Amino acid sequence: MTSTLPNILSWILWLPLIAIVILFFLPRRNETAIKWVSLIVILVDFILSLILLGYFDFSNPNFQFVEKRKWIDFINSYYYLGVDGISILFVPLSVLVTLLCILISWDSIKDKVKEFYLSLLVTNIAMVGVFCALDLLLFYLFWEAILIPMYLIIGVWGGPRRIYSTFKFFLYTFIGSVFMLIAIIYMYIKFGTFEYTALVGKDYPLHIEKLLFLAFAVAFAIKVPMWPVHTWLPDAHTEAPTAGSVILAGILIKMGGYGFVRFCLPLFPEATLFFAKAILVLSVVAIIYAGFACLAQDDLKRLIAYSSVSHMGFVTLGIFSLNPIGVQGAILQMINHGIVTGALFMCVGVVYDRTHSRAISYYGGLATTMPLYAAFFMVFTLASIGLPGTNGFIGEFLILLGSFLNNKVITAFAATGVIIGAAYMLWLYQRVFFQQVNPNVVGLEPLKVNELAALIPMVVLVFLIGFFPNLCLDFMRSSVDALIMNFK
Repeated sequence: MTSTLPNILSWILWLPLIAIVILFFLPRRNETAIKWVSLIVILVDFILSLILLGYFDFSNPNFQFVEKRKWIDFINSYYYLGVDGISILFVPLSVLVTLLCILISWDSIKDKVKEFYLSLLVTNIAMVGVFCALDLLLFYLFWEAILIPMYLIIGVWGGPRRIYSTFKFFLYTFIGSVFMLIAIIYMYIKFGTFEYTALVGKDYPLHIEKLLFLAFAVAFAIKVPMWPVHTWLPDAHTEAPTAGSVILAGILIKMGGYGFVRFCLPLFPEATLFFAKAILVLSVVAIIYAGFACLAQDDLKRLIAYSSVSHMGFVTLGIFSLNPIGVQGAILQMINHGIVTGALFMCVGVVYDRTHSRAISYYGGLATTMPLYAAFFMVFTLASIGLPGTNGFIGEFLILLGSFLNNKVITAFAATGVIIGAAYMLWLYQRVFFQQVNPNVVGLEPLKVNELAALIPMVVLVFLIGFFPNLCLDFMRSSVDALIMNFK
């Protein structure tokens, strides 16, 4: 596999550097060239990530396309990359999200355009690095590196309360990550390595394993975000530009769920079993609490942000069901949520660019004035509530099925989140697109070419995964089965 596609992960990871170098030499006033260079390089990167998918061996549960070279020799740290069925789908999703952010920002970003696209390119590198890194120090580097461009994207191009939201986002995620760093250092001192594959299966006294689990779990729980450490997300989403919200929803919060699956479950299996029930309860609280919070919102972005907290509650529910069905459902739902919620934030960005209002009460009758836009929004609304035939259905179904096998009472409470989700999303759609046409939305410009180019791939993925979920499930099945063997 590696000999067939030598260093393909490094190519996908570092290709945006080419655009970054070119952009450094382009004058700021040449905004068209800046956009096209970024678009073309990320498009090539996305094609490479699809080639990666094409050569992936479904039946092999181990890491593939592995690259390992000396990095920091004197502390035994390596430049160590690889993907398995748990991480493979997040690589093309990360690049796709960046590609769509470039498209959706084409006309909406008018100030400091060069710096904005540089931030997007750096974000792409950090996101891909998180899902490929197999050295814990390298993983931590990418994990923290994403904070810098996201800090700038929200803080420079965000809304009126962007400084408050940026600091809150940065402090929450950074402080949580410090606990993970302490745990990584402890593991290095104990075993003399940062290699993920060497650390899997190591034994600790149970009390130490619990502390290590909690140190990692705090960082991942904040990123997900789980209740009650979720409050940074609605603020960050509300103030971020459209591209920032799409990255937050599409990839950044998935890093927390991925971290639980990649690190907490295999590295600390006994502690996972000990804390699983508590995390299941917190997941149900997040599902129900955030769902009711959505019903109280009059801000489009804030409503969708709280819906993310609720949907990610389903993800952690599936992960800590600790059976193959639930974990596969959780990974698939992370992919689905990245597609659907990312698309919903793009849709909000479309009307915000025209009206400069996120208030739900500002709208009404948009189905009359922007019928094509209404059709797109309806598809993503139905996918968000898990309508059969859309990608949102199969992920939630597998999670609830996997959870039901072990925890029937918890699953019964979690299932109410599906009803609440349908209530707030359909009510949102009614208020924005139906009822009497509000004078505020009369004469709005129809969808532009770049907006259509960003939304159409998301619609295709909603139905492609909805009707053919094995296109995704086949990738993860063998790796998830191998992971769950730890708990049998």
